[in-house]
Amino acid sequence: MYHDEPSSLGLADEAVSTTFLEDVMSGLNRRPKTLPCKYFYDERGSQLFDQICELDEYYLTRTELEIMRRFAPDMVAVLGTGVILIELGSGSSVKTRLLLNHLADPVAYVPVDISREHLHKSSRKLAAAYAHLDVIPVCADFTGSFSVPQPKRKPARSVVYLPGSTIGNFETEAAIALMGRIARLCGPGGGLLIGIDLQKDVETIEAAYNDDQGVTAEFNLNLLQRINYELEGDFVLDQFWHEADYDEVRGRVEISLISKQRQVVNVGEESFCFDKGEVIRTEYSHKYAIDQFASMAVAAGLALRRDWTDDKDLFAVLYLEVTP
Repeated sequence: MYHDEPSSLGLADEAVSTTFLEDVMSGLNRRPKTLPCKYFYDERGSQLFDQICELDEYYLTRTELEIMRRFAPDMVAVLGTGVILIELGSGSSVKTRLLLNHLADPVAYVPVDISREHLHKSSRKLAAAYAHLDVIPVCADFTGSFSVPQPKRKPARSVVYLPGSTIGNFETEAAIALMGRIARLCGPGGGLLIGIDLQKDVETIEAAYNDDQGVTAEFNLNLLQRINYELEGDFVLDQFWHEADYDEVRGRVEISLISKQRQVVNVGEESFCFDKGEVIRTEYSHKYAIDQFASMAVAAGLALRRDWTDDKDLFAVLYLEVTP
């Protein structure tokens, strides 16, 4: 059953729009300049990311899906019966179906996503496919505060699902802080089912963010296009190029847009000067060892209970339980 909450969703959209402007202004005034990757996912950005997930070079989605198909029955056995499943950054919810196909008597599914139109399209499809499941979408920025709607039945436990190595977009302290908020959201007996990208050879990692078709570059540049449309910007997309390099010391991919020449860009009533070669950092993607990530989870009030990996150890899905 699909539930729409237009009043709360409208407030969420207004808050997201206001924060988008504030975050863009703040980021472009920094040195180096930055733009938060959470704003990639307008309707066009969400469509482009779905295309990225189909690319040969982008092993992450393909490998995580392999893990989910192989181990979903084991995962839901750990989660137990009567859960409310809260997915952060739900996107198209493709991997979620593999959980819902096996979950025993789930109370509700709550997808949380910043892209309202994309969220509601995928939520309606899920509600149609799972007629007896309460599907309650929440349009919100999951990195901030939001309320989880109360389902009709009381859940046995709350489980947050954060797939796709989304946690890798956060620097270490911010990742721990986010997991701490998730632990408090789930409460005693709850848990976090999370995907993480594992450390591996540099060539494989960098190819995933520099595909031959240029879809990732278009996805990155779409953020500037979104600023033009929504915030009265005048970025000329042809004057920036996409770059993604792996920093082996920090264990992360650093994704940027680089100015091709000296130029001035206006956003609303404010102007920003760019030197030739100047960087706008748009995203980090951290790669982990499982024991390293487990230590981060402990600092957030979570304990590693199970982990599942593919045969090549490219990717892992972990179940972390809220500690007493």
